[in-house]
Amino acid sequence: MGTTRVSIVVQAAPSVVWEDLRHIRRHAEWMSDAESISFVGDASEGVGARFECVTRLGPLRLIDKMEVTDWQEEAVLEIRHEGLVTGVGRFELTPVAGAGGQSTRFEWTETLRFPWWMGGPVGESAARPVLRAVWNRNLRSFAARF
Repeated sequence: MGTTRVSIVVQAAPSVVWEDLRHIRRHAEWMSDAESISFVGDASEGVGARFECVTRLGPLRLIDKMEVTDWQEEAVLEIRHEGLVTGVGRFELTPVAGAGGQSTRFEWTETLRFPWWMGGPVGESAARPVLRAVWNRNLRSFAARF
């Protein structure tokens, strides 16, 4: 199982960043690999909220089934991937004091397991640099919202 971690400093306080991040359906607005997000059931936030994300990376397109497993207001949003690719994704927000006021470090960590037909552990290792580049681009897109 491979772990990838990326981060960026967003020029807004954690409460402001969280107010955008908490709306999971909006993640498709800043995630280039997320085509659409739809919820399964009535909950759209908090632990237990379930959703499906149509994900596209190059020619690969899959429906990523996810469930929120940790939700700490203004600090943590964690999801479990339950589709073909399994694992855990975690967003952590940490205050950063700077000369221009308060900012937020947004750290994104993904620990993913690929199925055998995607190369298993070898596929995970090969995909890591590509996924890191995509997620860094996604974080820059998110930060540009502020």
